[in-house]
Amino acid sequence: MSPTIVVTGTDTDVGKTVFAAALAQALGAQYWKPVQAGLDPGSDAGTVAALGVPAARVLPEAYRLLIPCSPHLAAEIDGIAIDPDRLVPPMVDGPLVVEGAGGALVPVTRSLLYADLFARWGHPVVIVARTALGTINHSLLTIEALRHRGVPILGIAFNGDANEDSEATIAALGNVRRLGRLPRLDPLDPASLAQAFAAHFRLQDFA
Repeated sequence: MSPTIVVTGTDTDVGKTVFAAALAQALGAQYWKPVQAGLDPGSDAGTVAALGVPAARVLPEAYRLLIPCSPHLAAEIDGIAIDPDRLVPPMVDGPLVVEGAGGALVPVTRSLLYADLFARWGHPVVIVARTALGTINHSLLTIEALRHRGVPILGIAFNGDANEDSEATIAALGNVRRLGRLPRLDPLDPASLAQAFAAHFRLQDFA
């Protein structure tokens, strides 16, 4: 059975989309973001396609909302009621990478968090975390919130400059697998991203 892997984060702007693009590219997977909140300057799906995932493997979002804020509020501003039954990872031929929004406890609706969705789905989750100051607290809180709901955690992937102590401390105290770290990339393009992922991660860890 081909895997479905969910990518979440410890916060917003921690590099989930870049990591999701790298993972989907490496696995030859399809990519799906259930809810896109904010369309200016573009969508995360568009970013993933620009980073090397063929457009044919980038699935359309269930909801595309205009305002870049928490999905529950963005939907209310747009006059849309999000139906959780539409937020089920689709059955596809081959692996699938699903990206959440913001952190694991971001509200999808007034009564549903992303972590609650992840628990319903039952698919393994990769947590993407910064390496900067504050990451230990944010990462351990995210791990605890997911475990509290019975969400299977595949491991944690870091994004940014190396911080050996923080990365090792999170993995040890959180009792999670340390999958690797994407360094800062300049330029960030399909070739540099694929090369960095191959150098810092092992595909067998995502099987």
